[in-house]
Amino acid sequence: MDAYAHARQLIDQAHSADPARTGDGHPAELVYADNMERWLLRLAPGAPPLLRLGARCQHLERWSVPRSSYPEGRAAYLSWRKSLYKKQADRARELLLEAGVAAAEADEVAVWVSKTGLKVNASTQALEDAACLVFLEKEINAFATQHADYPREKFVDIIRKTWRKMTPAAQALALTINLSPEIGALVNEALAGQAPDPKPQIPRQSP
Repeated sequence: MDAYAHARQLIDQAHSADPARTGDGHPAELVYADNMERWLLRLAPGAPPLLRLGARCQHLERWSVPRSSYPEGRAAYLSWRKSLYKKQADRARELLLEAGVAAAEADEVAVWVSKTGLKVNASTQALEDAACLVFLEKEINAFATQHADYPREKFVDIIRKTWRKMTPAAQALALTINLSPEIGALVNEALAGQAPDPKPQIPRQSP
């Protein structure tokens, strides 16, 4: 087994320890890693093995530091997010080195996973694009349900900020996602003024 394949095996073993399960019984973070890699390959069909490993490390052992381990409030939320980026980057580097990946390459992956160089480091941004696409495709409905107390304007602002994180290529892919009518309406409202008219409409699922 080559070093990249071994690293993938170690990463997926770590994901498999996630106690949360999807509806079909799979570890939630392993499914998330699959979705990250799938979107990465749509963004960059020729993505090299190292970048694909980075995509799979996006939420590496995130389940081990739940949001509830930090106080309420935005400042604590941002501290939690920052700590996760470092923890996930350090763990990614550790697993890649264990697998025999060269130290320089392991360091590169750690940079991407830590979100260092957004908008300027193409590989860091590729992972950010994929994460935004996973959120819009797989997570936004659950997020809306979990935060049903949020005013409509807050949802629109969250979606607008997500959109601004993405490159034009990722934004174009986002427009192909089939959303529920409710979420599609929020997305279209968020995108008002974000693109030249006539603005393409987010596809919606049939009611």
